[in-house]
Amino acid sequence: MEKIPLTRAGFTLLDDELKQLKSVDRPAVIRAIAEAREHGDLSENAEYHAAREKQSFIEGRVKELESILSRADVIDPSKFTGSVKFGAHVVVADEDSGEEKTYQIVGEVEADLERGLLNIRSPLARAMIGKDEGDTVEVRTPGGQKSYEIVSVRFI
Repeated sequence: MEKIPLTRAGFTLLDDELKQLKSVDRPAVIRAIAEAREHGDLSENAEYHAAREKQSFIEGRVKELESILSRADVIDPSKFTGSVKFGAHVVVADEDSGEEKTYQIVGEVEADLERGLLNIRSPLARAMIGKDEGDTVEVRTPGGQKSYEIVSVRFI
């Protein structure tokens, strides 16, 4: 089985979600199904069908999270120094606009671009891996070729 790289924060977030699903959401949906059954005819009971659908989603997500967490390779980036690698907090400046953005290079399952968590398999992350502060990286984007300067690399 392939290991899944995660930061400690990413592992904790997924583990907390799993605990929430198992201890709160799953029992709540079981109660909702039991309540809906009491209303009689299940073939036309929208509450019952909605609860069953939610139960299906919860059970699928529980299995997915258990699989991810069992294969997790938790990496502590605070032990790293030097060039860009997994877990690095990288500030990049768009060489055209000068706009700066901060990203953390993370595993695929914890990536969230809106929160600045950049998938290690993304074109920008792959271009930055192994580079140092002051280096320029070229990335092909849907809008064309972009150049970014690596302003800083930190490991927290």
